[in-house]
Amino acid sequence: MAPGPDALWELLLSLYRLRRPEGKDVFGPWKRAIRPRVPASARLLTDLIPPAGYAPDFLTPATQTGTLDAGLEALRSTPSTRLAADLSELAARHPGRPTPGWTRALAAGRPEIVGQIAGTAATYFTTCLDPYWPRIRELIDRDRAQLNRQITDGIDHDFLTTVHPSARWSFPVLEMDYPDDHDIALDGRGLVLQPSYFCWGTPITLLDPTLPPVLVYPINHKTPLAVSQNNPA
Repeated sequence: MAPGPDALWELLLSLYRLRRPEGKDVFGPWKRAIRPRVPASARLLTDLIPPAGYAPDFLTPATQTGTLDAGLEALRSTPSTRLAADLSELAARHPGRPTPGWTRALAAGRPEIVGQIAGTAATYFTTCLDPYWPRIRELIDRDRAQLNRQITDGIDHDFLTTVHPSARWSFPVLEMDYPDDHDIALDGRGLVLQPSYFCWGTPITLLDPTLPPVLVYPINHKTPLAVSQNNPA
């Protein structure tokens, strides 16, 4: 179980929510509040994150803490081979979508471009997510506590239905509704369960099965976000 919200997963998923109609009762107030404040530089992020479907795995690197600083440090350290592979996958999965010229420099691992992406992510987070972060953390901590109680009480595999109603065991395989056919063999690796505020509908994961396994799932949304005092992300 992840220790709390993951800043870069929430950032990525918030950009989906910002451009999609689902969950308007939950996300509508946040969208109306932040839309006029979205920095122009966020175009760098939306060039990499389509309104739906695959976005590059390197945008959500695994870290021990899930904090913004840890995520940005890992992002800046992405190997050029990973950048090139993910951008090639992005082009293949979204044929006909315009590809900005600067992505060639990103695919080559140019550190100034990678740094610009990280800086843009930091600016977007500070403007659009940080004012809401204490509430996001509170809601995710509540979800984690509920799941941990079920695990502690020894409810066998039934606790996974708390992660998502579509979760089911076909031993030794965990099956779940997903937009595409996608298999991940753990091969002895643990699976990190990552609750998310901005995840909606079905859980999601990384495309590359060689990366640390993670399952990002939506918490039980009941109320819209409200601005609260800033806490460190």
